[in-house]
Amino acid sequence: MSAFSRREFLATLSAAGIVPSAFAMGRDGQLPSEGSGPSFLHGVASGDPLHDRVILWTRITPKKLGDVLQGKWSISTDHHLKRIVRSGSFSTDVTRDFTVKIDATGLEPDTIYYYRFETRGAQSPLGRTRTLPIAHRRRWRMAFASCSNYPYGYFNAYGRMAARNDIDMVVHLGDYLYEYPQGGYANPLLVGLRDVVPANEILTLTDYRLRHALYKTDPDLQELHRLHPFICVWDDHESANDAWRDGAENHNPENGEGEWVVRRRNAVRAYNEYMPIRSKNCLDDKIYRSFRIGDLADLVMLDTRLHGRDLQAAFKTGQSELPVSDPTVSDGTRTLLGFDQEEWLERQLWQSKQRGQTWRVLGQQVMMAQLSSTFGQTIINPDQWDGYAPARTRLFRHLIDNNIKNNVVLTGDIHSSWCADLTLNPWDSASYNPQTGAGVIGAEFVCPAVTSPGPIPDAAADVVAGQLRFVSPHLKYINLNRRGYGVLDLTHEMASCEIYHVATVDAKDDRETLATVMVSEVGNNLVRGVGEKTLRL
Repeated sequence: MSAFSRREFLATLSAAGIVPSAFAMGRDGQLPSEGSGPSFLHGVASGDPLHDRVILWTRITPKKLGDVLQGKWSISTDHHLKRIVRSGSFSTDVTRDFTVKIDATGLEPDTIYYYRFETRGAQSPLGRTRTLPIAHRRRWRMAFASCSNYPYGYFNAYGRMAARNDIDMVVHLGDYLYEYPQGGYANPLLVGLRDVVPANEILTLTDYRLRHALYKTDPDLQELHRLHPFICVWDDHESANDAWRDGAENHNPENGEGEWVVRRRNAVRAYNEYMPIRSKNCLDDKIYRSFRIGDLADLVMLDTRLHGRDLQAAFKTGQSELPVSDPTVSDGTRTLLGFDQEEWLERQLWQSKQRGQTWRVLGQQVMMAQLSSTFGQTIINPDQWDGYAPARTRLFRHLIDNNIKNNVVLTGDIHSSWCADLTLNPWDSASYNPQTGAGVIGAEFVCPAVTSPGPIPDAAADVVAGQLRFVSPHLKYINLNRRGYGVLDLTHEMASCEIYHVATVDAKDDRETLATVMVSEVGNNLVRGVGEKTLRL
């Protein structure tokens, strides 16, 4: 068979439960040759670093479906693996799709480590990771990204992040993969070059495993995982578009897609198997958690998608743009996080202040700042925090009432770049001043998509951005059509956000542009710009 027809054939068998994705998928979508042994075709990854431990991940492509693969892992302070500080054994099989996750403990804080897996004479690529600081840290830089749709383009943004030697870790804010079938949400210029596996919309556990395995074959993503620890949360496309607690826009039981609880469980299990996340078990769906970066910052990762989100207002009304007075939008009994996660978040923020952390950084999925084309009379997207306005007000009131300052929100989802002041009402000049910072509660930095297309066509993007800037004094930077990533640079004096845009996603390309630098100073979260469009090669 040709490579494509072989892949399609195996995907069909997988959907029927006859073969698992690990057996079906190598780097090129083919089975290993008959005489080969196990191999590490999906690279290595690390994640969820703490001051004394980090998750190490890999996946092994076996020679035979029934194999039980046993092997060893080791972690060292040098890249020759001469000074091994921890090591151990592992066992994996078809029940976990031949993935391996190790929680390597007993490590030193703020230290770079190198790690490797071995099994049956095969060695994985050499990975590099690092632990978080526990004491004073003068500076910490984290890249952040979202919305990496494989068939829509090449992961040039991942490649640019991997090429950097000035970041300490990567924060992925969701839509790590997409659930759509072949051609469902794809770049027509890349047909046959970035096809998805399986070709159908993913529904079963095997489907989700296959799609995760495909993404892990991308060389730019592999290299980024190999070099830097990730801290991840899911958004909607890791399960289905516009997901909420009990369903999704792109889940249709009446069309034979089954019960949402089953599909959600499949998505959660595959995510836990394939991502370097510290989970209790493969069905653990509680992903909100926090990380302490010395005395510099607390990074608090939220789940605005699956844990507690109520049904979106737009689904109830059938409208996409709603007045702020809409009874669903203004209903104080609705929640985006779930009331238990809201309470947990408030404790995290209060405790962070009590410990004297300089910054509180929230990593989350959907835009928190108000987005309106009518000076706040209507909201553009009820899937964002705008559609759960009382929940946002509760969070902002907690920050104000407890004098919790120096807050930064990192966001993905919207396939565009934004930098904004966070304030209770940006259109109330008595309570908010965009020049002085009066009334500012925090800064929000929204990263562009890795590949997914922007919400506005290229020809109109600049005009629409200008219109939104005109009616929105809190929106300090907007770009609606470029892809790329962000870098958050934290010191005890300032939080600086650099937005990088790649030249194209239609072909492999190493060019990128530093589009803007926006800063927020300690004691005054006002967002202001300090740089404009300098080329970085």
